Amino acid sequence: MFKAEKFVEEQIEKLKHDVKGKAIIAASGGVDSTVCAALVSRAIGDRLLAVYVDTGFMRKGETENVDKMLRRLGVSHIVADASDEFFAALKGVTDPERKRKIIGEKFIRVFEREAKKFGAEYLVQGTIAPDWIESGGGLRDTIKSHHNVGGLPADMNLKLVEPLRDLYKDEVRKVARALKVEVAEKQPFPGPALAIRIMGEPTRESVEIVREACAIVEEEIEKAAAAGKMKIPWQYFAVLLPVRSVGVQGDIRAYGFTIVVRAVESLDAMSANYCKIPHDVLETISIKITNEMKDKVNRVVYDVTNKPPGTIEWE
Repeated sequence: MFKAEKFVEEQIEKLKHDVKGKAIIAASGGVDSTVCAALVSRAIGDRLLAVYVDTGFMRKGETENVDKMLRRLGVSHIVADASDEFFAALKGVTDPERKRKIIGEKFIRVFEREAKKFGAEYLVQGTIAPDWIESGGGLRDTIKSHHNVGGLPADMNLKLVEPLRDLYKDEVRKVARALKVEVAEKQPFPGPALAIRIMGEPTRESVEIVREACAIVEEEIEKAAAAGKMKIPWQYFAVLLPVRSVGVQGDIRAYGFTIVVRAVESLDAMSANYCKIPHDVLETISIKITNEMKDKVNRVVYDVTNKPPGTIEWE
């Protein structure tokens, strides 16, 4: 049986031995990277710098919330705004695998710049077992290239440190609780962020649409859970489809995009079942999305696909 406290003790000792100089960590504010930041910070103290990269694809309020959370955690960190670089790199890109690999490569280039300023030799990542399993290699088929695995450039100049590499999400959450990390129960959020919740080219306009839709989905599901109507799903979000359809707004013809609502239950991200969200909650989400984005969205649908055959994210 996995024992989180023992894992913490062993990893801190291992990190003290393995990381001889300065290190930077890719800190997204999610469970995996925050647990890594807490572990490495305990092992090497101020020789660690957490780098949060604002790609332009983050959820509503994410950058500000992560900044505050890292301050409370007592981890030395910076916020690097690289949104112009990421949008430029993804101009015209629609294939999800290309998106992930481009984003992974851009992340590393930003980290290399910050590492040079800080004098770091090591890059810490919150890679967990499903990341490298789904990214393929050897006899494993590639399901999708996780940006922190398949997107790593061959000429990377930093030594890679991945303390959580052999853990699954449920085990990472146990470690987070052992470390008293406040995001222990936070829902997973993909490293490439909203760029892969847009089926098509991620533009500033499309990101704004899916950002608002995601915020509404999260708010209404959390409100329904607080009211006892349902349990909080393992993951819940919105996806923007690259097609328009005819609808009606008032008595005027509308030609808008379609938003897909996705919510799943899972233990380790290797498989998942869609959540049976109450219809009145789905109706509230639909009305709110189409009312608040009536010039952009005129149709909302709900995804009832399990994993397999689907994946948790769309792409």
